Amino acid sequence: MFFANDKRDDLRRRYYSAWQRHLERLPLDPLDAAIADVIALHPEYHALFESPDALHESWTVERGQTNPFLHMGLHLGLREQLATKRPAGIETVHARLSRKRGLHEAEHAMIEVLATILWEAQRAGRAPDEQLYLERLKSL
Repeated sequence: MFFANDKRDDLRRRYYSAWQRHLERLPLDPLDAAIADVIALHPEYHALFESPDALHESWTVERGQTNPFLHMGLHLGLREQLATKRPAGIETVHARLSRKRGLHEAEHAMIEVLATILWEAQRAGRAPDEQLYLERLKSL
């Protein structure tokens, strides 16, 4: 992934900066444009980007919260998979689900599978299984 070496606060500042540049209609590099596009799809997170201080908050599953940066990062990860066509066949699944559910809802269904595959791999101490991932996506 393109954020693999970034620290949490650096990564969050990148999101904040990309969104501010988007709002000011300033030029964006391709990654910042992708970030701004994902933020634009999530109006429920826009208030988060009104102040850079909000970027230091924490969200936990134990408190029933969704981490907005994790959520948006999964969108970006999925889009990178689609751009690189890896795993092979992912674009076909995405096209089918997008027709059926609409683009954003298709992505949400797919990132739920992605998050589960990543969590399972992390717990098992192994790399994610691309074939299992694709099989689960095809079952959506």
